[in-house]
Amino acid sequence: MISDIDESKAPLLDHLIELRRRLLWCVAAIAAAFFTCLYFAKPIFAVLVQPLLAAGQGKLIYTDIFEAFFVEVKVAFFAALMISFPVVSTQLWRFIAPGLYAKEKKAFLPFLVMTPFFFVAGASFAYFVAMPWALKFLLGFEGNVGGVQQEALPAIGNYLNFSTRFLFGFGVAFLTPVLLMVLERAGIVTREQLAKSRRYAIVISAAVSAVLTPPDVVSMLLLLVPLYGLYEFAILAIRLTHWRAAKRAQATASNAEGKNVGPNTPPGGGRVGESGPISSDSESGGAKGHYPKA
Repeated sequence: MISDIDESKAPLLDHLIELRRRLLWCVAAIAAAFFTCLYFAKPIFAVLVQPLLAAGQGKLIYTDIFEAFFVEVKVAFFAALMISFPVVSTQLWRFIAPGLYAKEKKAFLPFLVMTPFFFVAGASFAYFVAMPWALKFLLGFEGNVGGVQQEALPAIGNYLNFSTRFLFGFGVAFLTPVLLMVLERAGIVTREQLAKSRRYAIVISAAVSAVLTPPDVVSMLLLLVPLYGLYEFAILAIRLTHWRAAKRAQATASNAEGKNVGPNTPPGGGRVGESGPISSDSESGGAKGHYPKA
C-alpha cells in the first residue's frame, strides 16, 4: 500500500509547477465559458426571470446607468462558474489524487462524481419550487395601503442577487449528504453521533437557511425543510452503506470457509498407503516399490 504513494513522490518545485498548470487550466476554462456566456447573457437572464414572470411581475427597472451592463457581466460569470465546474473539479482531483492511497481514491471518487448531481438538484428545486413560492409571497404585499397604491418595482440588479442567492444557496445546501458521508468515511464523525445530534442539526439548518435565503419566513422554511431532510437522508445512506459492506464481508468470509471445507485428498487420488507407485511398508519401516518380478 505504501508503494502507491512512493511511486508518485516528487520534489516541492514539481508540485508547484503541477499546481500552476492545473490553475491555468481552471482559469482558461472559466475564461472561455465566461466569454461564451457573455455573448448569450440576455437569453440566460431571460431564463432566470421566468419565476418572476410566473409570479405575475412583468417589469424590471434599473436606476443606475451601468446597472444593466454589470448585470449581464454577473450573469455571464455566474453561468461560467456553473459550466466550468466539471473542468475545475477534474483538475483539482488530478492534483490531489497522486497523494492518495488506492483505497482512498476508490473511496472519495464517487463523492466527487455525486457533487454536481446534488448541486444541480438543489438549484433545480430552487428554480422550480422555492423561487416561485417566495416571489408570490413577497409580491403579495402590493395593493392599497391607507389610500396609497403600493406597487413592486424590483430593480434588475436586486432580482439577479435574489435569484443567484437562491440557486447557489440551495445548490450548496443539497451537498449536505455528500459532505456528511465524506466526514463519516474519513472517520471524523460516526453514524451514531449524527443520529444523536438531530436537535443540533435542526438549529444549524435554521441558521444556514437564514443566511442563504432572503430575510423572510417563507424562503427560510423552503430551505430549512429539505435541508434537514437531507440530513436524515445522509444518516440513512450511511446506514445502508454499512449494511452493504457488512453483507459483502460476510459473503467473502463464507466463500473463504467453503473452500476449506472437506478432507484433504492426496495427489494420487486414493487412500494413503494403498494406491500410487509407492506404498508404505509397516514391517520394515520403509517403503517398497511395486515393480514387476524378474
